[in-house]
Amino acid sequence: MMIRFSPRMFVTGAIALTFALRVTAPAWAADPYEINVITPLTGIGAFIGKNEAAALGLLEKSVNDAGGVRGRQIKFVVQDDQSNPQVSVQLLNGLIAKKVPIVLGSTLAAMCSAMLPLIENGPVDFCFSSAVHPPKGSYMYSGNLSTADLIDILVRYYRERGWKKIALVVTTDASGQDGEHGVDTAMSEPENKGLTLVSREHFTAGDLNVAAQMAHIKASGAQAVIVYAAGTPLGTVLHGLSDAGIDLPIGTTSANLSYEEMKQFSSLLPKELYFVAPPGVASDALPPGPLKDTVRTFVESTKAAGLHADIGLIAAWDPGIITIAALKKYGFNVTAVQMKDFIDHLHGFPGVYGIYDFRDGSQRGLAPSNGIVVKWDPARDYWVSVSKFGGAL
Repeated sequence: MMIRFSPRMFVTGAIALTFALRVTAPAWAADPYEINVITPLTGIGAFIGKNEAAALGLLEKSVNDAGGVRGRQIKFVVQDDQSNPQVSVQLLNGLIAKKVPIVLGSTLAAMCSAMLPLIENGPVDFCFSSAVHPPKGSYMYSGNLSTADLIDILVRYYRERGWKKIALVVTTDASGQDGEHGVDTAMSEPENKGLTLVSREHFTAGDLNVAAQMAHIKASGAQAVIVYAAGTPLGTVLHGLSDAGIDLPIGTTSANLSYEEMKQFSSLLPKELYFVAPPGVASDALPPGPLKDTVRTFVESTKAAGLHADIGLIAAWDPGIITIAALKKYGFNVTAVQMKDFIDHLHGFPGVYGIYDFRDGSQRGLAPSNGIVVKWDPARDYWVSVSKFGGAL
């Protein structure tokens, strides 16, 4: 299903992005230039996907209010892959046939992994997930820090808090497997030799009950838990923890940094729920400078639109502004090769995930120092920073 997404409220006036968006007059040329997006608006990834669509709608309005790109309006055209890798592939094949230069999305690792083999020669695909690891030099880029970096930061925080016995709960899908590998890698580091994984539990994303897994954790003597499950499956685990009477610190993937999730799961949330967040969710911890200015603009813009700055808005925002920057440079006849070359050489570019430098070939352009541990605070109705950047206390 193809939709043209418009959030219920928008910022009045232009957003001061980190690159120039203004032209002298909004003399629109032809139809709006379409930037294609594949993301889940239904299914287990909908918590995130809906906010990604909202962020792009907000960015679209802001760019067009500021004069568009080269005197022409832009339009993010969002297609729902229903959180289904097969649908993601079908939608991507349709866009490949249209010879588009870039596609934004999808959102979860399973969808992006299914899409990767199709873009060996383009178009560029900027996946919103941190749990996909595109080969160096490929046409796919990955949003956020890598899973390994995110988990390493979380495990460091656990270690410095003195939580040495850790239980792990993961889904059996691609995202869960990636998270489990990241935990194993982090736990094998010399500095973490005093930590022990006392319980390792698995469940499928469609499971409705995890009582057996929770019983194992309760008997394990764990001091803290890592739950690597995104969206609806996180709710399944939280329900299981609550039913089992387990009240331990819980750390989970940044894919769950969703305000809507926090509200929907509010009755199930533990007293201590931790995430490794990008700067866009930790503006209170940023020193003065271009990064803080960029994040402040983003946060104020989302507030003015009646939205909350969370991972869904952040995940799509940076790929969106990077795409627009490339269009400003190359124009509307930009090729996939030119788009890839632009991203590969981009550096010193402040976004809400951090300062980008793609020249290292990481396909994500972000250093581990961009991650910080945050905790959900019901009293503030938002997340608060509880560590330094990198996870240290």
